[in-house]
Formats: sequence, structure tokens, C-alpha cells
Amino acid sequence: MQKISTMRTSGKNIFQGQLTIGLDLGDRSSAYCVLNEAGEIVLEHKLATTPEAMKQVFGSLPRCRIAMETGTHSPWVSRLLTALGHEVIVGHAQKVRLITKSRRKDDRLDARTLARLARIDPALLSPVKHRSAQAQLHLTEIRARAVLVSARTALVNAARGLVKSYGERLRKCGTQQFGRETTSGLSTGLREALEPLLREVESLNERIQEYDRRIEKMAKQTYPETALLKQVKGVGDLIATTYVLTLEDPHRFRKSRDAGCFVGLQPGRRNSGESEPQMRISKEGDEYLRTLLVQGAHYILGPFGKDSDLRRWGQKLSARGGKNAKKRAVVAVARKLAVLLHRLWVSGEVYEPLRNSRKAMSAAA
Repeated sequence: MQKISTMRTSGKNIFQGQLTIGLDLGDRSSAYCVLNEAGEIVLEHKLATTPEAMKQVFGSLPRCRIAMETGTHSPWVSRLLTALGHEVIVGHAQKVRLITKSRRKDDRLDARTLARLARIDPALLSPVKHRSAQAQLHLTEIRARAVLVSARTALVNAARGLVKSYGERLRKCGTQQFGRETTSGLSTGLREALEPLLREVESLNERIQEYDRRIEKMAKQTYPETALLKQVKGVGDLIATTYVLTLEDPHRFRKSRDAGCFVGLQPGRRNSGESEPQMRISKEGDEYLRTLLVQGAHYILGPFGKDSDLRRWGQKLSARGGKNAKKRAVVAVARKLAVLLHRLWVSGEVYEPLRNSRKAMSAAA
């Protein structure tokens, strides 16, 4: 196939008028399909998934509408193409059913589908907005910390399992306190066998603490709005900074209640006639932020949680009994927490933990 710069039809440049391009991103190479104003395919080709190749192919084109799906490479590619002057639409990969549910999947066909959907109606792609490069870089530090925490948990669990197979046990403690002193009650042979593993856990503890200091500094210097969110007991630098970086723009939502839907903590809906079954939460949006909000909810409802309207509301839900009542209460509190944090961020209000309770008492008096 001829190069993009030399493609001609009857002596006339085919790249005239409004062009729509579907770009199916791959790890090594990506396929693209170009449609003209009439919806005809004027070019299909592949290019390397590198900044240089993207600039070479799309830098010389007039302003186009380019559609792609969310994925590993979509953040930097969308930013690059936007900087080149193109209209970029990033479709939600899980919601483009013509691609995800297709029985005939290949890069060329996916690029065609993306181009045709973008030409007909971009809303069919359920477009998403990628965060800025700075926000992505700071989130990388937070995600790197999460990887270390996961590795530490795996090592600690492995150590406990290995010890049990000899009829012995390590004393109970949190993973952050886990170290060589926890093996003091073990036999000499087991202590020697686990020594390198425990040194690795201690090293991970130091690296995680280093990330904690960096996140604390980041919150104070770059994202002072996190102080508004940390008014809620159970929300620290990690949750507040991750929340701010993931949402990035608090005014993207018309109502604070939409923040709960954004992080996937809203129950799904399936209304058919008079039937409205109770469904699980959607689990859409950022999985890590959702995990942190659930951890915050556990603290609020736990033995160390401070008295607040949110805690009292969650305890009432948990006290109703029934199957998985406590788990449902935790998820419900996590959803309320997401809404509360957004409200504090937008309004800048001073948080009053028992505001609703005091109003109710005043009304009853």
C-alpha cells in the first residue's frame, strides 16, 4: 500500500473535507482506518505505536476526528494527537459492544468500527476524558506504592503458611510491623530458613514508608485541596490525594451524588415491567480508588472510627441483619464517603461530623 503522503485519486488529494479516523491501538503496532465525508474508506494501514510514528502519520493531516479505545497507550496517544490539532474521542473499551462482543475481531475491523461509530455519533463510544500528564505521573507514584504493598502482603502470607506446615505459628501483627523479631518464637532452623524472606519484607516496609512521605509532601505542596477531604476521620493523604488525582476536575459532575456512580459504587439497575431486582454495584471507574474508599469505610465503621452521621447511618444499615448486611453497609458508606468528599471539595465547607444529628435533635426539642 502506498504511503499516506502520496495517496491520490484521479489526480486529486483524497484527504480533503472532514475525515474520520478509527485507531485501534496495539502494544507494538496500531491499525487505522480513514473515512471521508461520505463514509467511504479511503485508507487502511498500520503504524508503530510510538510518538515518532504517530507524528509522522497524523502530523501532516488536516484537523480530523480520531477515535480510539481506552487502554495502556490511549493516555499519551490522545494527548499527542490533541496537541497536533485533531479532535480526539477516547471510547470506553468495555462499553463499545460492537467490538467487545464481536465474533470477528481483528485490528483492521476494530479500526473500521471505531471510525464508523465516531462518524455517526461519538456518544455511541461512551467517551471518557483522560487525566493530564502531571496527574498521571503523580498517580504512578501512588500505584507503584500499591504494587509494593501487594508484594509485601504476598510475602507475609507466604511466611505464615510455610511456618504452619511445621506446626508452628508467627505471632499476630500488621504487615507494616512484620519483621525478623516476629520469628523470635520459632525454632532455629525455621528462623534461618525465613531470614532472607523477612529481610525482603523489611526492605519493602522502608520503600513503602518512602512513598508515604512523598505522597504526604505531594498533597501539601501540589494539592492543598486535599486538606478539605482530610477533615473526615478515616481519610488520610493516600485516599485524599488519589481521590483528587482520579477525579482531577470536581466540576465535571453536576451533582456530588454522581461521584458515587463515577467510582462504580452505585447499584446497577434493570427495570422490566414491574420487576426491579436488587443488583450488585457496577464496579465501573477506577478500581484502586474504589478499594481505598472501601478501606476508609471499614475504618469509619470499625472500632477506632469517630462518631459521625456517616458512622451512625452505616451502623443502622449493618444492624438490619440479613445476609451480608455488614458488607453491604461498608459499600454503602464508601459510596456516601465518595459523595461527601466531592461536596467538601466543591464547597470548601468545614466538615461537621454530627451536623444532621444535631439538626434532628433541635427539631425534636
